[in-house]
Amino acid sequence: MASGCKTGLSILNSDLANLGYLHLDVMDGHLVPNITFGHPVVESLRKQLGKDPFFDMDMMVSRPEQWVKPMAVAGVNQYTFHLEATENPRALIKGIRENGMKVGLAIKPGTTVEYLAPWANQIDMALVMTVEPGFRGQKFMEDMMPKGHWLRTQFPSLDIEVDGGVGPDTIHKCAAQVTQ
Repeated sequence: MASGCKTGLSILNSDLANLGYLHLDVMDGHLVPNITFGHPVVESLRKQLGKDPFFDMDMMVSRPEQWVKPMAVAGVNQYTFHLEATENPRALIKGIRENGMKVGLAIKPGTTVEYLAPWANQIDMALVMTVEPGFRGQKFMEDMMPKGHWLRTQFPSLDIEVDGGVGPDTIHKCAAQVTQ
């Protein structure tokens, strides 16, 4: 079973003076209806913060294959792509690994967790979206929690992350589902 829980805030909600783990939301305006930043900003952050903070990229982009190499060069530790954004997850996972990064795989609320299962033994982390990706401030979708619980029971050693609407009133629900 899981040995513990880690909490990683999106950089959009972080205390910028106290960074050790950064969950960076990259949005291209295509997969999701918003735009944030790309690899030049990530590269600047890496130069300013040094090698210590862990950079976990949530790549909410269409065609995530095109950004693997630029993000690796920028200093990313983990490249998380959305399963709905690619036609060839196997090749993308291979490309991420070949570029020296850990692999994260995300699913949107409308995607069944079983769709992620064939890839679970090839990835380092599964990300269950608990809002429709693209905008901050959305209400936490508690009905997504069984996905995290299912992943934990099927793949006990897999890191599981939940993202969206998580805060003081919902964090305990997330932890309870993915640490059981």
